[in-house]
Amino acid sequence: MNPSKSNKLRRHICFEAARAMYYRQESEYYRAKQKAAKRICKGWVKPSDLPSNAEIRDEIQALARLHEGDRRLDNLKQMRLVALRIMRLLERFKPKLIGSTLTGHVRQGSDIDIHVFSDSVESIGMTLDQQMLFYDVERKEVRKNGESRIFTHIHLKDQYPVELTIYPAKMVSHTFTSSITGKAIERVSIAELEQLLATEYPELELDQTLDQMDEMPDRFQLYTALLLPLENVKQHPKYHPEGDVLYHSLQVFDLAVDQLPYDEEFLLAALLHDIGKGIDAQDHVTAGLEALDGFISQRTAWLIEHHMEVHRIYDGSIGSRAHRRLRENPSYEELLLLGQCDREGRVAGVQTRELDEAIELIRELSYMCE
Repeated sequence: MNPSKSNKLRRHICFEAARAMYYRQESEYYRAKQKAAKRICKGWVKPSDLPSNAEIRDEIQALARLHEGDRRLDNLKQMRLVALRIMRLLERFKPKLIGSTLTGHVRQGSDIDIHVFSDSVESIGMTLDQQMLFYDVERKEVRKNGESRIFTHIHLKDQYPVELTIYPAKMVSHTFTSSITGKAIERVSIAELEQLLATEYPELELDQTLDQMDEMPDRFQLYTALLLPLENVKQHPKYHPEGDVLYHSLQVFDLAVDQLPYDEEFLLAALLHDIGKGIDAQDHVTAGLEALDGFISQRTAWLIEHHMEVHRIYDGSIGSRAHRRLRENPSYEELLLLGQCDREGRVAGVQTRELDEAIELIRELSYMCE
């Protein structure tokens, strides 16, 4: 193959691999480039025709600039602030920020990668529990060069997803190698990240900003905290044969996703419409709206406020004046749809998403739309 054709093939593979990774169809560089090469060439490809990880990363960034524009830079700043807040909480575990949040190569859906050093996963978990943070622990087997290793990750549910990788305390000074450049990875301590923020964002009042972040909790954590207790709130079997309120809410959410998968406000109303039942069963609508005040849009609040009236519309018991007021709202059709989902989401034994999957779906949708 002549050099010009070889370069063209390399660029083509690079673009296809980058696109697969940007849209989260693939998460690893090696698999992305191998699949792209197989799809394009329908056979064997010379190793020299395969792009490097660095080339694919740069192409991913080009896609991010094209599709996300200045929002990508706003997200980067906020992600670095979240990273610093988490690192300060975990200071005694010598945290080090690595990855795209440090280098600036973020894109939609990027997480915040932090190394922490401890011989006890439980001690890190206790620290997170004290801060009432939601997280999952994952132990992942990785095979490389014929050897198998188990890596322990903690996935934090924060404003942006955070992945903590836990290493033994003795490895705090170990030099880790980048799969992209083949060189020692870039990483910074708390003090070095503070200096980076001061240099990159000189107008930023760092401590004041972090205090404000602590005072205003992540809305997705609030949703989770309000929804979790609903698993223990049972309902009248005549009207709700499916069982508890959380199970019902997840059924309604799944039905809403089938109807309007890209309407974040509508999906939130479907998921949160009954959260007040865990606070005040006598007036769950008012209780729910008070708990959500400041954390949902006016449209979501309106849908939740009036979702019980849809039942009166369906059975014909609503007054003409009340019905006319509802019809005058531009979200009236979505209100009827919410009521339909509410009525249909009462099936015993049906399969639903897990709560964290539902929250993650809305979180991702929020990133796409902001």
